[in-house]
Amino acid sequence: MTNRQHDNGNGNGNGGRRVSVREGASHALLDDVAKQIIEQLQQDGRRPYATIGKAVGLSEAAVRQRVQRLLDAGVMQIVAVTDPLQLGFPRQAMIGLRTDGDLESVADRIAEFDEVDYVVITAGSFDLLAEVVCRNDEHLLEILQRLRAVTGVVSTEAFVYLKLRKQTYTWGTA
Repeated sequence: MTNRQHDNGNGNGNGGRRVSVREGASHALLDDVAKQIIEQLQQDGRRPYATIGKAVGLSEAAVRQRVQRLLDAGVMQIVAVTDPLQLGFPRQAMIGLRTDGDLESVADRIAEFDEVDYVVITAGSFDLLAEVVCRNDEHLLEILQRLRAVTGVVSTEAFVYLKLRKQTYTWGTA
């Protein structure tokens, strides 16, 4: 998935659920009606198929079939979105990592950390970016030490989140 797995209580109105659209999705499945269905689910992942059908001009059964095809093809997921702050994880950070050796195996090892919710291989001054959620600064320090101990990690730089200004899950259908 190319978008992140959490919501920081920014009031995006999606009913606590997220619909993400997979990068490189099968374009044959993404006609205008499918995009409208995805948009409806992005607004509220619990929206009834009958309501979606009225909005896009299909029957409830047709919407159900289309949603299932999109799910089966891996084009999208419908998942619950949690607020890390309310779950006891008020500290978040993006960590830039410089590596040597096999970049993908380092990324795979970092993705195994429970506190890591997002890992991307990047171009630029960092080889990887990893987003972490933590209980406090001491927990962040522990995670940084564990990350630095991963074979292939040369250095890390933490960017601590002070305030979230925007986070959206409504892209991917334009």
